[in-house]
Amino acid sequence: MLNSLLTRVFGSRNERLLRQLQRTVDKINALEPQMEKLSDAELQAKTPEFKQRIANGESLDKLLPEAFAVCREASRRVLGMRHYDVQLIGGMVLHLGKIAEMRTGEGKTLVATLPVYLNALEGKGVHVVTVNDYLAKRDSSWMGRLYSWLGLSVGVVYPGMPHSDKKAAYEADITYATNNEIGFDYLRDNMALSKEDRFQRGLNFAIVDEVDSILIDEARTPLIISGPADESPELYIKVNRIVPNMTRQQTEDGIGDYWVDEKSKQVHLSEAGQEHAEELLRRAGILAEDESLYAPHNIHVVHHLNAALRAHAIYQRDVDYIVRDGEVIIVDEFTGRTLPGRRWSDGLHQAVEAKEGVPVQRENQTLASITFQNLFRMYRKLAGMTGTADTEAYEFQSIYGLEVVVIPTHRPMVRKDHPDAVFLNKAGKYRAVVNEIKDCHSRGQPVLVGTTSIEVSEMLSEQLRAAGIPHQVLNAKQHEREAQIVAQAGRPGAVTIATNMAGRGTDIVLGGSLEAEIAELTAQNGGVEPDEVTKARLKAEWQKRHDEVKALGGLHIIGTERHESRRIDNQLRGRAGRQGDPGSSRFYLSLEDNLMRIFAADWVQRVMARMGLKEDDIIESPLVTKQIANAQRKVEAHNFDIRKNLLEFDDVNNDQRKVIYAQRDELLDAEDIRENIEGIRRDVVAEFVTRFVPPQSIDEQWDLPGLQATLEQELGVRVDLQGLVAGAKEIDAEGILEHVQDAVARHFAEREQQIGSETMRLLEKHIMLNVLDQNWKEHLARMDYLRQGIHLRGYAQKQPKQEYKREAFELFSDMLEKVKRDVITLLARVRIRSEEEIAMMEAAERAQAEAVARQMQFQHASAGGFGADEEAAQAESDALAAMPKVGRNDPCPCGSGKKYKHCHGQLA
Repeated sequence: MLNSLLTRVFGSRNERLLRQLQRTVDKINALEPQMEKLSDAELQAKTPEFKQRIANGESLDKLLPEAFAVCREASRRVLGMRHYDVQLIGGMVLHLGKIAEMRTGEGKTLVATLPVYLNALEGKGVHVVTVNDYLAKRDSSWMGRLYSWLGLSVGVVYPGMPHSDKKAAYEADITYATNNEIGFDYLRDNMALSKEDRFQRGLNFAIVDEVDSILIDEARTPLIISGPADESPELYIKVNRIVPNMTRQQTEDGIGDYWVDEKSKQVHLSEAGQEHAEELLRRAGILAEDESLYAPHNIHVVHHLNAALRAHAIYQRDVDYIVRDGEVIIVDEFTGRTLPGRRWSDGLHQAVEAKEGVPVQRENQTLASITFQNLFRMYRKLAGMTGTADTEAYEFQSIYGLEVVVIPTHRPMVRKDHPDAVFLNKAGKYRAVVNEIKDCHSRGQPVLVGTTSIEVSEMLSEQLRAAGIPHQVLNAKQHEREAQIVAQAGRPGAVTIATNMAGRGTDIVLGGSLEAEIAELTAQNGGVEPDEVTKARLKAEWQKRHDEVKALGGLHIIGTERHESRRIDNQLRGRAGRQGDPGSSRFYLSLEDNLMRIFAADWVQRVMARMGLKEDDIIESPLVTKQIANAQRKVEAHNFDIRKNLLEFDDVNNDQRKVIYAQRDELLDAEDIRENIEGIRRDVVAEFVTRFVPPQSIDEQWDLPGLQATLEQELGVRVDLQGLVAGAKEIDAEGILEHVQDAVARHFAEREQQIGSETMRLLEKHIMLNVLDQNWKEHLARMDYLRQGIHLRGYAQKQPKQEYKREAFELFSDMLEKVKRDVITLLARVRIRSEEEIAMMEAAERAQAEAVARQMQFQHASAGGFGADEEAAQAESDALAAMPKVGRNDPCPCGSGKKYKHCHGQLA
């Protein structure tokens, strides 16, 4: 009550911030006449002047009004575009390290030029992050003209570019790249064998375009670089033949072998299913007679069976993936684009390959991984822009510390959003969609139809072809033509079917894109631009089409299904009504849609049945719309929990990753690591000695022969400790340790004398880097195994996350000790005669690293984004569900001795 009263008096936090920023806008506007009077050379000279002022200690905030005024004037001269006041506000919000929510068509690409120019003046690098390579190349080329004119260098990063070009792109003042490429390059840099092999120069300031797509939708799964493991693909093929003989349960406790939990995209074997699976596996020769599926040595078979069941029961061709040229290619569930080269992990991709009868590629071993959350949180300053962020404001604030600021539109929004039309089944829904498209097409109104899968887009395309309606299909199979199709989707009578948010980042202009038309004509004329007369004619024709479409009500959006996130629906709607243009939208739903079927209450079905509605009857009810919104909120909350869980697990890995990567950086940058090696050597020797001669122990407890043997085997050092003790009047454990330390130090000094100090320094660095990398790789594999099995602790009433943290810490501590031991034992025993031998060794390792690099897979981990964290939650809830019915005051069946109501009764 008090909050709403204060908001009414002082305005919301958003309104107060906008008022504050408006004062700076007034300062920028006051500088405009002054900037207009400057010649081109004088305006360009402002960049070195600003750099000098920053070097003299002036802050970016103080420089902002002038720098923004210079950038606006330069943009007007170079690009022919002048920033509106609301765009200046958007630029300031980005500079402050916040998220600017700006409607579609408000010119987000131009807004970014202001903070990019200002922050690039520091010379520490600015990254502009886009959702795909096309947009990175387009925006760097388009806005690059402005930056180059102002004297700043611009680079663009994309997959497969030469090493030197990529390094130069990261060295530029401003770098355009996709989130995946920045993430993978960060991981590759931390696998580099020398500092010259690294691309990036640090993570200073990033502006993330379509920030909701990158930091939320794609944050459910980590980025992983993996290499081929040794396991044979044969088992996937054998298990795949078994799965069709197993029966799916229609309900959770129904008859059958397995139950599919569609919410979490998991498959659970029933008791009968386990017995049936064991019988089938024995027949196939995978299990021995009387052998259990869940015997410790058969856990890998459970892994294969689970992957095969998920591949058959959950993942569908042309929805979750397509098959092209004998390869299974993932389809991004958010954008509808194909993701060539990406592979699902946990054996799922191999299981889908076996199901589709294409060659099964070997399972991969993780070489490096990171989540987008932890990648982007490493930037010194982070900002983002999108048309739809407000619904996820809490997540942006809690995970990234980013505040969402809603920027007002330049012109009022006049789009009309019609209520949802709900049908009994899909057949009735699609008939109504086709009829609506027919109606719009006959009137000449352009239509954009949004679908949630390739399958639906192709089915609708068939129906429109049968009805004789010309149209364009934009899905994962045609994304090369994406920008051209989207650019012309606003022409009179145009019908465009788009899977999810394909084409995001390209504006749909009413009447079609004049720029695209001129570019096409230029390409046809061999790169020669049309003359001014032709341009004027094209513009007049475009204006006529533009006015015609406007009069018809602008672009009409049809959604064929509600997405599980309100934000994705808003993105589809947001394609219409740009910059004050008219437009309209309507979603068509049926009770058979996934969201309605899984989440909407049964009462909707009962009400429709009671009303006697047929499949072509339409229902438009605020109650149903409210029910859908509730269902979407449930899914959004569920997906937030998934991302939060993923982050909580990855935070453990991240702490370890930071330690290892910091050590690698120090190693690559250091010329001489002798002091580090001496410290490690003393630690290793102390560990050997205390194993056989415990501190503060008496000589009867000592195992001197064991210590002598270990020193000789591990370090090649011979020490007569028994003779030492026999000849000394009095010696304790500390004396033994000191004597051994001196003997080992002498041994290392002799080795250094033999091979030369310079060669020894090279060898120390080379061995340390090699051992660290090998042990880290093995540690990641152990962490993967730990993560996969940790959810089982939920059945023992233990908290899986706490267990994971504890065991991960133990594994990491053991790994660091092993690194120390391996480095010293290798240095003590390796035989090297010259620097040339080290150079040859490094060349051989580099060649091997390049061979591995050619086989590397770059992927997002789990298709559905559901990993051990969800299974852990499931295990906990399953364990609770399995408890017997007990009274509130009875003893708790867990054996704690407490009353049920004070123990697990609180959770029930």
